[in-house]
Amino acid sequence: GVPPATDLVLGATAGCLACFLTNPLEVVKTRLQLQGELQAPGTYPRPYRGVLRAVGAVCRADGLGGLQKGLAAGLLYQGLMNGFRFYCYSHAEDAGWTRYPGGTVAAGAVAGAVGAFVGSPAYLVKTHLQAQTVSAMAVGYQHNHENIAGAFRTIYRQHGVVGLWRGVTGAIPRVTVGSAVQLATFASAKDWVCERQWFRKGSWAAVLAGGMVSSVAVAVAMTPFDTISTRLYNQPVDAEGTGKLYRGFLDCILQISNKEGLLGLYKGIGAVYLRLGPHTVLSLFFWDKLRDL
Repeated sequence: GVPPATDLVLGATAGCLACFLTNPLEVVKTRLQLQGELQAPGTYPRPYRGVLRAVGAVCRADGLGGLQKGLAAGLLYQGLMNGFRFYCYSHAEDAGWTRYPGGTVAAGAVAGAVGAFVGSPAYLVKTHLQAQTVSAMAVGYQHNHENIAGAFRTIYRQHGVVGLWRGVTGAIPRVTVGSAVQLATFASAKDWVCERQWFRKGSWAAVLAGGMVSSVAVAVAMTPFDTISTRLYNQPVDAEGTGKLYRGFLDCILQISNKEGLLGLYKGIGAVYLRLGPHTVLSLFFWDKLRDL
């Protein structure tokens, strides 16, 4: 086995490598999820239509570099979240939790909740920066930060330390569900393809096959939580730091369902899968291979 402290470093490294390659899809996903916020379908302009056309829209509005908006905050988030997530999961493995029925799911859920809490301020800033664009293409509230450092300073100066964790009530369920599904399905799928002798145990093909199966399950399970999380993080707040649009996690679900329909919770699912699919495959592949090394 790999010591938990080593898994912290390896998990952070794997998450950052995957983030660098998939951040453009994270930008597109954020814009699609904020488009038409709390408006009935068909009653609002849609500057972003589908994943491929949204990529073109981002490039026209912000230049080619716009596809890497919020990259520094994204790398910080992935390093913190995945580092602590895999650290906690490694401890659970050492303690023997994963050998019990449902142990992998429980360990993944707890590890995801810890990672989400630690990385929440970085995700908050990442969402703000990725939503920012020219007024003609703007969707959602525009926070108008100059850069990642300026964003952290502004939020801290206006709302203190607590303000940096605004939206964490949406992040914890999101990553808890995603982490539980990801780690459980990845381990099971990887073992399954090896048992069928489709791929050799420990081969890169077995790791990729496990990651591909895992990514489908993660995208389906996570999309509603991902949309809620994006909305909670990006909403404007008053002087006390209270959200002006949503009072919390449950209120966000109800408002989206009532005003945008249940499908509103699945906004941007194409971008979510295209982003989560490669990100899941790459992060798990890098993590698995780095552990072997």
